[in-house]
Amino acid sequence: MRHLRLTDFEALSFDCYGTLIDWEAGIAAVLRPWAERHRIDLEQDQLLEAYAAHEADAENEHPAERYPDILARSFRNLGEQLGTPVSNADATVLANSVPEWPAFDDSHDALTFLGERFKLIVLSNVDRVSFAASEARLGVEFTSVLTAEDVGSYKPSPRNFEALAAEAQRLGIEHGNLLHVAQSLFHDHVPAKRAGLPTVWINRRHDRSGWGATPPPQARVTPDWQFSSMAAFVNAVETA
Repeated sequence: MRHLRLTDFEALSFDCYGTLIDWEAGIAAVLRPWAERHRIDLEQDQLLEAYAAHEADAENEHPAERYPDILARSFRNLGEQLGTPVSNADATVLANSVPEWPAFDDSHDALTFLGERFKLIVLSNVDRVSFAASEARLGVEFTSVLTAEDVGSYKPSPRNFEALAAEAQRLGIEHGNLLHVAQSLFHDHVPAKRAGLPTVWINRRHDRSGWGATPPPQARVTPDWQFSSMAAFVNAVETA
C-alpha cells in the first residue's frame, strides 16, 4: 500500500552517516592531509570517490569485520591503488575517527521534532562503539539501533533490511507503516525499495556533481520523496 502523505507513517528508519552525520567531512579530514603530504594531485571529491569504491568492496568481502577495521583496510587499499604508502598510524587515525565526524547542522533539531511524532530507528553501516559516540553527538535517543556489527553484514546487503523488518515487527510497527530516510542511493534506496519500503532521499549533495564518498547506485531507483536536507524534510512533514 502506497502512502500519499508523510504523516501517515508510524516510524522512520534512518541511515546515519551521510544523512545525519557528515561522513564526507570526517573522512576527508583524514584523507586530505595524507594526500597533501604525499603530493597526490586529486581534488577532495575525486579522493572521496576513489576511497568509496574500496570501502564498498571491503564491506562486501569482509562482512563480519567491525567498521574501524573496514576503514583501515579501505585506506590501505586506496594507497595501493594510488601507489602511495598508508602507514599503520595513518590507517589507525581513520579507523578511530568516527566519533569526531560532525553532525549536520540540522540533524539534532530535525530528529527532536520527528521523535515527537514517529518512532526513530537507525540502520547503520557501523559498529556499536562508534555509533554510540555519534548518537551522543546528535543528542537524540533513538527507539532502536541496528548496526552492521549487530547484523553481521553491511548495506546494501538485503540481510540488513531483513533485520530492519524484524525489528519493526518486534516494535509492533504494522507492515507499510515504516518509512526509510537516507542519503545513499547505493547503500539504502536500492535495497530498501527491493525490500518493499517507501523511501525519502535526503540529497545532501544536491548542489554538487559526482557521488563523493558514496558509490553510484547499481540499479535504477526512484525514491518516493526527495529533499535537500533534514530541515527541508521536517518542513514537508509540518506542512503535511
